Parts: sequence; structure tokens; C-alpha cells
Amino acid sequence: MMKRSLIQESIEWAKALLEEYRISLPAFGYWSADDWKTKASEIDTIRKTMLGWDVTDYGNDKFFDIGTVLFTLRNGMLDGSNTGTPYAEKLILVHPGQRLPIHMHKGKTEDIISRAGGAYEIKLWNSDTDEQPDPNTVVEVYSDGTRLTVQPGEVLRIENGQSLTLTPYLYHSFWGAKDAAPAIIGEVSSINDDNTDNYFAEEVRRFSMIDEDAAQTYILCNEYDNLFK
Repeated sequence: MMKRSLIQESIEWAKALLEEYRISLPAFGYWSADDWKTKASEIDTIRKTMLGWDVTDYGNDKFFDIGTVLFTLRNGMLDGSNTGTPYAEKLILVHPGQRLPIHMHKGKTEDIISRAGGAYEIKLWNSDTDEQPDPNTVVEVYSDGTRLTVQPGEVLRIENGQSLTLTPYLYHSFWGAKDAAPAIIGEVSSINDDNTDNYFAEEVRRFSMIDEDAAQTYILCNEYDNLFK
């Protein structure tokens, strides 16, 4: 369970990191909880496509005690409603050594981009016939249009300006390089549905339970429905 105070400290850290590299967010990235409440009639698309802040320990503080900070800038919906955009874009901000759990997507193709700050490192696995990470088969993946062949679980280092294209059923886990500054990682993808299209190979869940140990100053992207009931 994540403490609300830690979530809010993490967002403040992320905002300062982005400012350091002169990366600005849309206006809603800076709204307070009170701002959200006054704009309920204007933000239907933001709410439905889950844009904004996302801080998660993946429901397992034994392994993810800091909390990964993500911000979704653009997204759409898979219901045919043409809500939002037909693609998604995120920023993922991680401390050196801070890791996202091993997971894959069945629907989403994504470019994972080293935008600024330190490099990130990543491991890849194909899915086996049981849809689990395959420790035996080599992985073919594209980096900025160049085909790479890597061993399952081999560590790849992605420097600023470089990216990997991750296709459906390709398991991956990435983290900020331990010998580098905090990493600002970009994700550009097909429409992102975090409620239905994350398949984890570890004992985690996508969103965290929250210990309300402090007054709420930021609204997370999975909290909008509760806010506007």
C-alpha cells in the first residue's frame, strides 16, 4: 500500500526533474485537487482516456517501494467512440535502478524512448505457448528501424535519443541505469488501456491501494471517477 504523502512527494520530484530538462506538461499536469473539482464539466476526454499522473508500486511494496511515476499526455479509447486520439504518449520517470515489473501487452505496440536524463536498460523475452516469458528463444526487436537479435533476458542499454519498438506478446522489464542520472523515458504507442492490457509475470497489479496519510493535493488518473461521483 502506498502512502498518499509518498505519491505526492514523487510527483513533486517528477515535476522538478522535468523542469531541469525544460520539459513542460499540459496545463492539467499542474492542476491541484481543487482545480480538478472546478473543471468537472470540461474534462470528460481527460477522464475517459485516463490522462495525467500515475504513481504506482504495482501493489507490491516489497519490490517497488519508491513508486514509479508516469504521466499520460495523449490517449484514446478502444470502444470506437473516437474519444481522444488514435495513439497514446506517456512519460515514465525512474530513479537509477528503479525497475518496472516484467510484463507484456496483447494489443499495444509501443516505442520506449530514452528522452532525457540517464540511459535506461531493458530485458526482453518472447512469450512461450503458455504466454509466459520464454527463457530459450532469441528475441528479434527493432531499435529506431534497425533490427537487433538478442538473447532472452539479455540487458540492452538505451541512450538518449534511442528507442526500442515493443510488439504485442513481447515481455519486457526496464529500469533507470544504475550508473546514470534519473531517466526520463518516453512511450509512444497505439491506444493504451491500463485496465485490460497489462499481463504481468510477477506478483503485482497495475494500480496501488493508497494509505490516506495526508491531504490529497494531486489526483491520479485512476481516481477521476471517484472524484466526480
